[in-house]
Amino acid sequence: MKLTYKEAAANPAGLFTLALRWVIGWTYFSAFWRRLILENKLIPGEAGYIGEKFNHFLPNALGIQPIIKYLVTHPEALQLSMIAFTIIEAIVGLCLILGLLTRLMSLGVMLLATGILLGSGWLGTTCLDEWQIGVLGIAGGFTLFLSGSSAFSLDHYLAKINHPVSSKKWFPLLGSGAFPVHNHPRLILSISLLIAAITLFTNQYFHGGVWGTLHNKSVRPQVEISDIRYQAGELSVQVFRTEGADVYGSFLIGIDILNEQGEIIRSLGPKELSQFSTGKIRNHYVAKIKPGKHSLILPLGAKADLLIPLKGLNVHQQYILRLTDINGVTWEAGFTAV
Repeated sequence: MKLTYKEAAANPAGLFTLALRWVIGWTYFSAFWRRLILENKLIPGEAGYIGEKFNHFLPNALGIQPIIKYLVTHPEALQLSMIAFTIIEAIVGLCLILGLLTRLMSLGVMLLATGILLGSGWLGTTCLDEWQIGVLGIAGGFTLFLSGSSAFSLDHYLAKINHPVSSKKWFPLLGSGAFPVHNHPRLILSISLLIAAITLFTNQYFHGGVWGTLHNKSVRPQVEISDIRYQAGELSVQVFRTEGADVYGSFLIGIDILNEQGEIIRSLGPKELSQFSTGKIRNHYVAKIKPGKHSLILPLGAKADLLIPLKGLNVHQQYILRLTDINGVTWEAGFTAV
């Protein structure tokens, strides 16, 4: 069916944003395509499980950490939420590609992009990948909400054939067509300023990208050490991997105990750590610390209590626990044997 010039120009804004609608639509629909069609990434415990990726967001998420923490500590709820999230992305993406209920789907894009921004806006090893996806998704979704769809969309086709649904009062608001928002430039300006403010704030919050020192928490691993206790010949320590690349673990090749003079009195090397008993690792989340071929692997967002057999420490004496990563970085924390 060939569209006339008049029909194609009925909503020029919707026609001008055609490429944007298709690209954003595929961006979200492709998430469903990758996770379920090309490869099933919704099965807990298997390589590539999307729930573990979600766990990576936890350490430095903005404002939604309690939600993420709840889900990663409740595996069944996490799986259901990942399935629901994937289905929503599929619906939003496909409807945008087809141009069906364009304005409603654009709101979905804005909400999804906001979730990405708040959860993972701090990630990105070489570029500010997740932050860019989030802020551009919000701005792109708002643009599509204003423009709706024109030629080459189901919204346009329904209106052209005078389908009953196109005559509903809600259709211009949720689908496409004449929208009186152009009569309120100050409202558009206000929302645009808000989106710009969110962009600048999150750029500064996550990366120091507006003023001060630029930083990237995805470049090198960071491990927090806490809750060290020594009782009955066993050292209990909680470790939490909070920074570094989400696609690359921290590989511990050394756990040392030092006395007050800085002398190593007990050491676990690569061999001992690669054979570390899984029964002595109490993982908190779905991203799990586990022994690897040559080290102890700490994925991003993983938190666990390590139980280390360690006899012979003197009561009430100060000691230092030191962890050594394969890249040479070390983390230390002091404790007192009781």
